[in-house]
Amino acid sequence: MEQYNRVVSTPFGPVVILWSLFAGQPAIFHVLLSHPALSAQQKLAGLYPESIAETCPVVDKTAGNIKAFLDGEDIHFSLHMVRLDLCSRFQQEVLHAEHKIPRGCVSTYQRIAAYLGNQNGARAVGNALANNPFPIIIPCHRAIRSDRLPGGFQGGTEMKRTILEMEGIHFNKTGLAMVENFFY
Repeated sequence: MEQYNRVVSTPFGPVVILWSLFAGQPAIFHVLLSHPALSAQQKLAGLYPESIAETCPVVDKTAGNIKAFLDGEDIHFSLHMVRLDLCSRFQQEVLHAEHKIPRGCVSTYQRIAAYLGNQNGARAVGNALANNPFPIIIPCHRAIRSDRLPGGFQGGTEMKRTILEMEGIHFNKTGLAMVENFFY
């Protein structure tokens, strides 16, 4: 299978969209965020060195939406072109639950686990989100820890906090999310 990449310049550094043809249509199989310690392009070189810089109108539209989202616009992404079938059944359930969390809302790993019927599954939910192959498209930044600290994020905790602040979530001086109502 030919693998293609499209690099998007954002205020948080480059984002790489990896895609291929699946059933004759462009389908995204991974999104790489830049992290303070490692750029998305460095990740690309290490993980997908054979991918070809190439794009198409559908991928360009998603790239534009990712940039607009990271510029602060209210963008809701469709899941129609992401390869969720490459994820385990459990991770698919977690990613679908996370995708439902609207802009300006957050949930906790524990609440998502309970929603999925596993009261003790917070760590498993956290692991599924830590390995989310579609960050931004599936807004895993909207899951925080039960103690209201932001928790981890593939683009780094500062990126997570900044995106949440752009979405209207406020933090106090100690870094706790000032949220009264959680989603789920």
